[in-house]
Amino acid sequence: MEYYQRRKNLNRRKRQFWSVLLLFTLTLIGVRSCQGRSNFEPLIDQQVEAQWPPLVMRGGDPYIRALMRTISASESSYADPYHVLYGGKYVSNLHSHPDQCMRILVGPNQGKCSTAAGRYQMLKTTWDEKAEQYHPKPAQFWFWLPYSFEPEYQDLVVYRWLLDDKFWGVSISQLLREEKVDEVLKLLSGTWTSLGYGIEDNMVTDSLPEIYQKILQNELNHENGQLFKMAPKP
Repeated sequence: MEYYQRRKNLNRRKRQFWSVLLLFTLTLIGVRSCQGRSNFEPLIDQQVEAQWPPLVMRGGDPYIRALMRTISASESSYADPYHVLYGGKYVSNLHSHPDQCMRILVGPNQGKCSTAAGRYQMLKTTWDEKAEQYHPKPAQFWFWLPYSFEPEYQDLVVYRWLLDDKFWGVSISQLLREEKVDEVLKLLSGTWTSLGYGIEDNMVTDSLPEIYQKILQNELNHENGQLFKMAPKP
């Protein structure tokens, strides 16, 4: 009897040992799985930022910021969108709007020229008008210093313009929060014709709502402090 009792106690201790080992193993797997997901999310965000670069401007409404990057994805999908002219040529001096009229080779306006420049491909006339309203540093008329076209100011002018509910007749930010992205793109298509509903669609036009959602998640991740990779400083 004593022999069988010792065997029984030994088997019980073995079962306890293997139960503890199994629990430890499952816990370790769970921790590594969570770490994998945590590391995977920044990887996705880095891919989004590589394809559709963050704004130079700091802070602001993440929904409007995501919209601005979506406009850029359609209008100026280049490595350095702030310095690009219509057609893809780059300029280095952004002391003021470049105001170079580049010939249009295709599309309904073929044969004409366009002064569109920068991340939001703003015409010289549009920039002058909107800079006068929304630029944080007014032009110095006594010395005739024009409105700076540096990246930060391109962002700020367009950001303030998009937040002007009176101009647009509706709160764009609220529409975006209500997930009415198509309605917003339609509203803006008169200004940025590649957004759809106009005459100059391009290869990414149909994908813009999906692109917006990816960029928005990236912006919200930044706002919530979840990313390891931060936007570049101006």
